[in-house]
Amino acid sequence: MHKIADFIVKNKKIILILNLLLLIPAIIGFSLTKTNYDILVYLPSDIETLKGQSILKDDFKMGAFSVSLVDNDISDKELITLENKIREIDCVNDVVSINDITGTTIPLEMLPKKFVDHVSTDDSKLLLITFSTGTSDEETTDAVKEIEELSSSIKVGGMSAMSLDMRRLVESQTFTYVLLAVVCCLIILMISLDSYIVPLILLGNIGVSILFNMGTNIMFGEISYITKAIAAVLQLGVTTDFSIFLYHKYEAAKKTKKANDEAMSEAISETMTSVIGSSLTTVAGFLALCSMKFGLGKDIGLVMAKGVVFGVLTVLTFYPALLLMNDKLIQKTKHKSLIPKFKFIKPIVAKGYKWIFIVFLILLVPAYLSQKNTSVYYKLDTSIPEDYNYSIVSKKLKEDYGLISQSMILVNKDMDSSDMNNMIDEINDLDGIDSVLSSDVLVKYGISSNILPSKIRNILETDNYKLILVNSNYEIASDEINEQIKNLNTIIKKYDKNAILAGEGPLMNDLVEITAIDFRNVNYVSIGVIFLIMFFVLRSISLPALLVLSIEFAIFINMGVPYWHDTSIPFVSSIVIGTIQLGATIDYAILLTTKYLEERKNGKDKKTAMEESLDSSVSSIFVSAMCFFGATFGVYVVSKIDMIGSLCLLMARGAIISMLVVMFIVPSVLLLFDKLITKTTLGFKKGKIV
Repeated sequence: MHKIADFIVKNKKIILILNLLLLIPAIIGFSLTKTNYDILVYLPSDIETLKGQSILKDDFKMGAFSVSLVDNDISDKELITLENKIREIDCVNDVVSINDITGTTIPLEMLPKKFVDHVSTDDSKLLLITFSTGTSDEETTDAVKEIEELSSSIKVGGMSAMSLDMRRLVESQTFTYVLLAVVCCLIILMISLDSYIVPLILLGNIGVSILFNMGTNIMFGEISYITKAIAAVLQLGVTTDFSIFLYHKYEAAKKTKKANDEAMSEAISETMTSVIGSSLTTVAGFLALCSMKFGLGKDIGLVMAKGVVFGVLTVLTFYPALLLMNDKLIQKTKHKSLIPKFKFIKPIVAKGYKWIFIVFLILLVPAYLSQKNTSVYYKLDTSIPEDYNYSIVSKKLKEDYGLISQSMILVNKDMDSSDMNNMIDEINDLDGIDSVLSSDVLVKYGISSNILPSKIRNILETDNYKLILVNSNYEIASDEINEQIKNLNTIIKKYDKNAILAGEGPLMNDLVEITAIDFRNVNYVSIGVIFLIMFFVLRSISLPALLVLSIEFAIFINMGVPYWHDTSIPFVSSIVIGTIQLGATIDYAILLTTKYLEERKNGKDKKTAMEESLDSSVSSIFVSAMCFFGATFGVYVVSKIDMIGSLCLLMARGAIISMLVVMFIVPSVLLLFDKLITKTTLGFKKGKIV
């Protein structure tokens, strides 16, 4: 360690220049990394619903589709002109309107009333636009943007329009997220550190590590918009304490060393072991997300684990160089730290640790039950503000056309017509089914396939499949539609065992089922991995279990708050927050526990050991937790994207709850189980335990 530290100090100027030069490819990589705005693409590729999406794309040339609205104040001639302009846009496959049917030999009166009601009202007409590229592909969202710019009379709906609006939201807010996080952390660091310039150096160092992290995401090709929005903020929150620890070690070493270089070398040596060990639990927590079948976990997990690694590397190399080269300025801007000493905690813990533990036991069960019963929602468009195009179109489609959620059934082209009719009749009899449309339904009304326009036939039939469009009265991702989808699958499989149910509703149903399993698995994996790391770091059998249980209690409280407020949280938050909070805040408990073990091994009785441990650890824990809180709470306050705002609120609240648990409950646990801990932890010699 000392040789590495000496090398870093000796080559500080080279390290500084090298890091600044590496920012160039990092910025280029960041600008070239694509962002995905459709989290449904993270579903496992082998599920039947996605196979259906592939068939729609390959056979029906329908990689994506949009149900759009056109104002009735434009003439038929203008509508035809508009349709032709839309067709000229790259990746637009075709455009179909009511004119494509009524403009033929088919009178409007011949069409089913339900069908007519679903394609035209007094105020507007529907356009069905199909795209050759996927729902969230950049080409598709760019095409949606071009369509919107063609005329103020058209408003584009559908999942691609939602992806475009989400892109606009994220692009407009990401800089604000980072700026707020930096400002909040800067205020906290200005108060807590003893120099006005160190917080700026510290945040500059973290900024470099964030750019390295975001720039190297180019290796993945793309990252999700959720990862992009929270990565910088989360990396800032969980790696700030590494920099604080090194600075404190450097200032302490300067009191015993003649030269600053020697002091920094010693500080790096002492910090290296502690920071690397501490970061392992955080990295493990993020990597545990990779165990999810839902690919978003891997997306967030890999990016954030990589971010922590870059945070450690820059703290041990770039940050020391910055501190050494700005030492005179640091000394000139010294001031008294304004952090409270928290002296009141020691007597509370020393005298009342048994009562604190009893309260902990009493609250453990209701906290667990509360978080278990917290309501979770899966509706993806909740984050889109009401004044955005997607929300406006969705509201109008629902209120004027009764189009709430659509599914698509793919069946064998050669299915017997009587079986087809019987299947459609059974589908119509299901609760919540509004309408069913297929070529066979149109035949019932005397519209045979030979008089149906080719573009309509191409949407409803191919050489291998027939497409049946099902409109439901139930909201996407609701319990009612999920039950309806199960019944639909039962019916269609009865008539065609290879039939596939596709569309947004079935995809969301798959999302619900898959993430429910992921929620359990990722928690087990994160607890197991962090338990093992703590076993080797603390060299104890009992301590990992006691400390993990304490932080899990903090997670239960955090996740249970929405239950008591009668609010719902996004499914993403419910899956990842436990892992993030455990991985990021278990370090607080490890810091206190490590100091306590040192004092006990030095022969001090348990109460004295705890008092000294609290004296040396509480301020560090407070600053670390407040930085995590500040970085995430500001984002929650300004975020218009509910999925991101909710996750940041949970992280901010989780940091404070974990801090309080470590300050009060962890000390009570250590004191109460002291005999068990000393007997099951390496390093304690018999006869020396007081």
